[in-house]
Amino acid sequence: MAMRKGASSPCLLFLFFFFTLVLLGCPSLGHPNYKDALAKSILFFQGQRSGRLPTGQQMSWRSNSGLSDGSLARVDLTGGYYDAGDNVKFNFPMAFATTMLSWGTLEYGKRMGPQLQNSRAAIRWATDYLIKCATTTPNTLYVGVGDPTADHKCWERPEDMDTVRTVYSVSPRNPGSDVAGETAAALAAASMVFRKVDPKYSRLLLATAKKVMQFAMQYRGAYSDSLGSAVCPFYCSYSGYKDELLWGAAWLWRATNDASYLNFLQSLGANDASDIFSWDNKLAGARVLLSRRALIGNDKRVESFKQQAEDFMCRILPNSPSSSTSYTQGGLMFKLAESNLQYVTSITFLLSTYAKYMTASKHTFNCGSVRVSSTTLRNLAKQQVDYILGENPLKMSYMVGFGANFPKRIHHRGASIPSKASHPEAIGCDSGFQSFFYTSNPNPNILTGAIVGGPNQNDGFPDERTDYSHSEPATYINAAIVGPLAYLAGSYSS
Repeated sequence: MAMRKGASSPCLLFLFFFFTLVLLGCPSLGHPNYKDALAKSILFFQGQRSGRLPTGQQMSWRSNSGLSDGSLARVDLTGGYYDAGDNVKFNFPMAFATTMLSWGTLEYGKRMGPQLQNSRAAIRWATDYLIKCATTTPNTLYVGVGDPTADHKCWERPEDMDTVRTVYSVSPRNPGSDVAGETAAALAAASMVFRKVDPKYSRLLLATAKKVMQFAMQYRGAYSDSLGSAVCPFYCSYSGYKDELLWGAAWLWRATNDASYLNFLQSLGANDASDIFSWDNKLAGARVLLSRRALIGNDKRVESFKQQAEDFMCRILPNSPSSSTSYTQGGLMFKLAESNLQYVTSITFLLSTYAKYMTASKHTFNCGSVRVSSTTLRNLAKQQVDYILGENPLKMSYMVGFGANFPKRIHHRGASIPSKASHPEAIGCDSGFQSFFYTSNPNPNILTGAIVGGPNQNDGFPDERTDYSHSEPATYINAAIVGPLAYLAGSYSS
């Protein structure tokens, strides 16, 4: 750092920065062990697996579950992931988590080291299931297994599951452009992950993605309207389906370079401003993805998406005159009271990735009079990751199993009930609530790597199992942080 004339001595500057760090709640000039956090963030997905578990399963307190999924529709829909702390397979958030895992692997795979293979395995566990959902029955896309109302009235581990495993689908008569667009995005993104290591599987993924995207474009409608209480209020498509059509087409264009997808996404007119990115609203993600061509490829056809991506960044940065994002006193981005960390991890991914594109193209932009560089975005992304990993007022790591102080009573059925190995007898719905949900005892099983919903707007966290909005983990929270963790793991030695 260059010193201007009349500046303080290097020693005084060092002391100033040291005490600033202490005041900000940073215990030292070090940083969290990003490589350990990366490994655990991917390991978490093993705890969410449905179906017959492989011999290499490391999360050993889990065992086989959902082995008859799909049988009510006379099809095989085993596999995939439970979305959060329940035992339902909701394809909409599952596909988003798959897209984000794939995007993170595409952008940062070279920094993952030994975790690259584990990330691919986590992606494939989802895509094997999504392929079944898309190819088993003509003109039908299966989009979920398990009655959510019945499931949420029951507190039992997935291995004991005895609630009805209703099968849900969309079709030309009952469309779901949102869930189909997201499924297409997931399959297209994953096809690039496997392009060199498993070309045959990659071709299957891409062919299926094209088919599902055509379905999404041809039969327009929100899956919430088609399925009602099967997905609402759990995973309603609150933002509509236009953002998923944009997202899906953007991924198909990147995977195929077929200009028809560019023409389609330009015709959508999805011009709404956005200051959020989540399993529901994909506008910002699609714009950042498309900006890659504008910044690195100098493709003027997507210049408008680059401008929209930068408008999004200006709505996130705390010192921007157009910022619409709140931050807690401890420095955490705060979007919504329920499961806030899902927005933090997803937006942090966009910050990191747009910064990567900016670095490659030596690009900067302005938010009003504030100049924004790639370093600006990366610093904010690192601050958010560090907060999640324990550099916060409570010195609490919001990743289970990372650090000495982490949530012990997460809202998660499998983690909160003794495993089959330690308690072979079945535990029913009511006894699960009475014996394991309404208790202050720590969970008997550690869902390593799980990131919970996170603290409130005052940086407080009660660590109560009954408080699902703060203590429940989810696949889409974890999937988004894998990329930023891989970047940081490759940038800082532990």
